[in-house]
Amino acid sequence: MRRRKTDYGTIILHWLLVAAIVVAFVTGLRIATEAPDRTWINWLDTVLPSSSVWVPHMQAAVVLTAVSIAYAIYLIRSGLTRRVVLDKIRLRGLVGRKQARFGSFSVLLVWIFFATMLTLIVSGGLLYFGLSAGYGMLTVHWYATWVIPAFATFHVLVHYAIGRSSQLLRVFRPDRVPPPPPRLDPVELLTMLVEKSSSSAAEFQSTSKAPLQPTEPHEAAHDRRDTRRPTTHQKPTMQSSSKKPTTRRPVKPRNVTLQSNPLVVAAAVAITGASAVVAADWMAVDDLRIHRIAVANAPILDGDTSDPVWRTIPPFSVMTNNGDHFDGRGESKIDIRAVHDGTWAYFLFTWEDPTRSLKQLPLIKQVDGWHLLHDGYENGDEHAFNEDKFSVLLTTLDVDLAGDRTFHASPQPIPNAPATMTGRGLHYTPAAGIYADVWQWKATSGGPTGWMDDDHFGPPVEPTPQQVSHVVPYKGGFEPDPGSANYSDNFVVSFDPASGTRYVMPRRLPKNLAATTAAMGQITLDPDVGESDGARWFMTEAESDPYTPERDRQIPVGTVLPGVIIAGEFTGDRADVRCAARWASGHWALEVARRLEVDSQYDVALRTGVFMRVSAFDHTQIRHTRHVRPIRLEVE
Repeated sequence: MRRRKTDYGTIILHWLLVAAIVVAFVTGLRIATEAPDRTWINWLDTVLPSSSVWVPHMQAAVVLTAVSIAYAIYLIRSGLTRRVVLDKIRLRGLVGRKQARFGSFSVLLVWIFFATMLTLIVSGGLLYFGLSAGYGMLTVHWYATWVIPAFATFHVLVHYAIGRSSQLLRVFRPDRVPPPPPRLDPVELLTMLVEKSSSSAAEFQSTSKAPLQPTEPHEAAHDRRDTRRPTTHQKPTMQSSSKKPTTRRPVKPRNVTLQSNPLVVAAAVAITGASAVVAADWMAVDDLRIHRIAVANAPILDGDTSDPVWRTIPPFSVMTNNGDHFDGRGESKIDIRAVHDGTWAYFLFTWEDPTRSLKQLPLIKQVDGWHLLHDGYENGDEHAFNEDKFSVLLTTLDVDLAGDRTFHASPQPIPNAPATMTGRGLHYTPAAGIYADVWQWKATSGGPTGWMDDDHFGPPVEPTPQQVSHVVPYKGGFEPDPGSANYSDNFVVSFDPASGTRYVMPRRLPKNLAATTAAMGQITLDPDVGESDGARWFMTEAESDPYTPERDRQIPVGTVLPGVIIAGEFTGDRADVRCAARWASGHWALEVARRLEVDSQYDVALRTGVFMRVSAFDHTQIRHTRHVRPIRLEVE
């Protein structure tokens, strides 16, 4: 069997494309594990990356874009476009003989691959730059991803059917690049035809005047040669010698074609284009300007967006996605405005949320005792009875994709630490002494009293015995700042190892059950139904007493109690961020204030060059929305 070969340009581009696709595919799958209902991808945990995900995914995307450009140019420059032409002949071949059918089907597969790659590159670019980062574009990108492994499977099978192993092995056997065909010049072609026509006419005229004599075939040929030009033994006649000899000048080509290596040209153009994209991305950073204002113009923290200062500040908008709920789309557009008076920085965050969700792990009394309303709380992944939340991350890490420095995918990203109970990754920073500042607003826990919880991502902490035994989830490097909060759970969970049963007991019971029930507004146990304006789902310490069996017997079956107790104040570093929030017409508005300069190692000063990320939670514990590119602060 003949050893089939392929030009080395195709082989180089082919394997570059394969390598980039593999990197993009495995990192993309790891990114997808953070989306709701896709934890099944963790079955592939051993072959998926964990320490760095977003950066190599974007790098692979740049390589894919460059190789796509290079391949198109290479086909044109090398004259190999016939390989992929899907014309009428190829389409007819789909119903032709076996060999023609496989060849035509191979070309059809190639065009499906071209369309898929274009879809992935365009949709990925729109998601990355935030131009169209909603649920619809994510869905297109997700399904287009799965076309690639399907194509690869059929591509190998079809080529095997065409030429068995010899056809498959040709991508390992390089051959020279075929020279491109000469460029057709219509003017030169017409000139040659005219000259040819004139020469033929003159020859016909000279031969028609000569007397016709029968000759042998070989003699006739000899005579025809004589009529065209004199031989060396013929003497020129007087008529012929009187004319000047005419010489035919060579036709000068009108278009000069530069014969260069097609692969070199394709690579040069592709590298230039990819470099331009990278440079544009580096320079076009999303900047949030913190405008300077007078102290007298500082906004009042009341959740009201009508402050005069907010009307003069254009919002910075970012579309976040890959969260849970939000009417099943998992996306929320967030608008940010920011000002400072030289001492304090003020932010106004507004985001889309269809419901005002305040039900934070409420308790319900049934015939057999108290029960916790939840769905996933035991694994640290409550996604039903949870309050709305909003978080802000600040980091000085000088990377474009800061998430790769603070989030690590995989159910067990730290080898010697407990695996996560959720199947998702962990937040922690790469080295000791490096911290990312995290603010968390909660609609029931602390938020209504004017505090935004000040936390941080730091190096991984040592797991507790309960975390090692998976009684409570291990959180990596996510910890609250030193100090105390003014909220706590209104329940105690005990665990019986023998039976594996969890028992729930309220910590405090209301002094006035009717007043507590009225404060909760219209009570519905549907987690997707929000609470009415003015409702609150927490009890204060002054409104409640410690649990006693005697008081418990006075509470009827079916009673629902808040799962949060408010007592005291925020203290220490945990009390650095003040806030106020309101919900109306499907939007939350959150006003936040914090000093520009801080003296805690866990906090990040608000200065030019600091990167920010924002996330929204729709009654879910950890499944928040996100955006790819961070926001760079610019302080006036």
